Amino acid sequence: MNQGVEQAVILAAGRGIRLGDQGARMPKGFLRLGDTPIIEESLRRLHDAGIRKTLIVTGHLAERYDALAKTSGGFVETVHNERFADTGSLLSLLIAIDRLNGDTLLLESDLIYEPRALRAVQDGPADAILLSGATGAGDEVFVETDDRGRLMAMSKDPTQLGDIAGELVGICRLTRKTQLRLRQWADTETALDPGLEYEVDGLVAVGQRSALCCTVVPDLVWAEIDDAVHLERARTIVYPRIACLD
Repeated sequence: MNQGVEQAVILAAGRGIRLGDQGARMPKGFLRLGDTPIIEESLRRLHDAGIRKTLIVTGHLAERYDALAKTSGGFVETVHNERFADTGSLLSLLIAIDRLNGDTLLLESDLIYEPRALRAVQDGPADAILLSGATGAGDEVFVETDDRGRLMAMSKDPTQLGDIAGELVGICRLTRKTQLRLRQWADTETALDPGLEYEVDGLVAVGQRSALCCTVVPDLVWAEIDDAVHLERARTIVYPRIACLD
């Protein structure tokens, strides 16, 4: 078992376009399913899992996260992706990597998840990409692994993959070595597409060069909120189940 890491990165630069007016009014992390915004619930879970510092990469309505950081007692820092409107999540992760100095947990801001999610990556391999079983949520990212559970490929189209181990949750544990490999890969891609995403593009590229393990929790309770359908499912089905597990 590896020692748990003490820092985390949350990618929160997205514009929430698929949530329409609601996404335009607030960052997705400030959606409320309970008494507090989901970003605050995630931060609480990170603290309970041993995290001592969290870096949030901001973009859309960054001032909301900046205000949160000011009241966090030093637990939260922010860094701004000035190109958030025309770049994918890979750039946000690269911006974070340039500010880090060790192993980290990596999360997306629009997630709700039960406590086992963080325990699984904290207690698992040094590099761990968290997968769940089938959710039927729609817009899933499916992950192919080899016979040793190492990342091979990701796609929203399962017919493009071989042995599917599960669905990408949006929570990873990355060693500093893997972070630097990702930075090196990006630096050597002379025609790097600004729209690349950290997972289906960046992590897959690094996984083709070095082993990235996938940790599967088949019955994990979680949800990502990208659109109104996701939001309704999270509010009526997933969040009540998570509340019972806290």
